[in-house]
Amino acid sequence: MFARFSCIAVIALLASGCANTSPTLGSKNISYGDTKAVETVTNEFGSTDLQMIAESMTRSLAQSGILQGRPVVQVYDVKNKTSEYIDTREITTSIKTQLMKTGVARFASDNTAMQSQVDQLKLQNQSGLYKKSTVAKTGNMIAAKYRIEGSISSIVKRSSDYKDVFYKFSLQLIDVESGLAEWMDEKEIRKTTER
Repeated sequence: MFARFSCIAVIALLASGCANTSPTLGSKNISYGDTKAVETVTNEFGSTDLQMIAESMTRSLAQSGILQGRPVVQVYDVKNKTSEYIDTREITTSIKTQLMKTGVARFASDNTAMQSQVDQLKLQNQSGLYKKSTVAKTGNMIAAKYRIEGSISSIVKRSSDYKDVFYKFSLQLIDVESGLAEWMDEKEIRKTTER
């Protein structure tokens, strides 16, 4: 009995000793933060701005009622009309991802991924490398009913004491066949820094 208890105790000690032996590499000055925390390191476009824009636009479009029956939508990259570098592809991807999660729309290959789609179809159909029964047929892609286009612009004002940046984000849903804008919205953000 004592031997059995000793064996169980040794196994428990070994298991608990192994549980926290993963080393931490890197600097002690770096830590993980809350990805939803308001980021105000500078008054340039940042993660909080991206999140606010994506959430606002997604909510507005999903609640508009335009996207009945989960239509196919093609998303174009947001145009950067500001004087700073902004990775507008990330704004586009965030809006698309959040809309996908709501289930209100399906998405066709966007304008930057279309060539990859065409290349894959050509490879499957023309290379002779694939088993015929598994090859994706050409002529079966689903055309988009709507396209989403957007832009971000900014107005920057400076004085000796302040720097004020005003961002305006615009997004619209356009019916591909008619060319009519079926939905539009804007999100404005102002960031002021006292020097």
